Amino acid sequence: MPETKKTRTVIVGVTGRMGQALVRTAAEFADLAVTGAVASPHSAALGRDAGEPAGLRLGVAVTADLTAALPGSDVVIEFSRPQATGATLAACRAAGKPLLIGTTGFTAQPTEAELEAASRDIALLVAPNTSLGVTLLAELVRTAARALPPQFDIEILESHHRMKRDAPSGTALALARSAAEGRGLPPAEATASAGSARTGPRREGEIGFAVLRGGDVVGEHEVRFAGPGERLALSHEATDRAIFARGALRAALWLARQPAGRYTMRDILFKKQ
Repeated sequence: MPETKKTRTVIVGVTGRMGQALVRTAAEFADLAVTGAVASPHSAALGRDAGEPAGLRLGVAVTADLTAALPGSDVVIEFSRPQATGATLAACRAAGKPLLIGTTGFTAQPTEAELEAASRDIALLVAPNTSLGVTLLAELVRTAARALPPQFDIEILESHHRMKRDAPSGTALALARSAAEGRGLPPAEATASAGSARTGPRREGEIGFAVLRGGDVVGEHEVRFAGPGERLALSHEATDRAIFARGALRAALWLARQPAGRYTMRDILFKKQ
């Protein structure tokens, strides 16, 4: 029986929390091979085996040269720092390689216009959360927001480990956008209160955020719909970072087979393979 052709995958941000989770979890996917491992030019891991921090022998050396790693790849997964995402996008677009962006917290670059432009040339998936459970949660939030009357206020609560850089989390912002879509609100209103402390009475239609940081919390998200005399809560709790790695690797395998275009984790869950 001929050997199944493996999807050759480059991981950008390979030395980070998610990068190492991807390395550990990749062995679960018989049809995927990690062929490139990219880190910061200042990383102490450059030249070392990419699996070493995870106690594995991957046979792929960590490099800072993404462009050199791209020709032998079928898809790229990036979980890096926001300031690096624009360069990753440009390199993948130039090489014609599908790209999954799991990095969160970028505000300046790439812009939405740049993402849309790149998606005309490559298959592009931007995923603030690659958990299949969170993907379904976003659908449930959208449905609830559409069904419940405006008298139900929407609050998003999230908790993460003490080292997380962005707040609110990218997932919390994505859940807010799902709620806004359900309510028929302009996208800008979904996250209008995300960066400021609330003072005074609640504004009608406002989507609120509560953020907790501490310890080693992997990720907890809850969306509350608080109405007169009753409350509805939809939530997701991650207890193992591997769920995000499995979701990202599953999405990368799917993305590698798609034509140029803009995709989301919803496509992985609901579209035919």
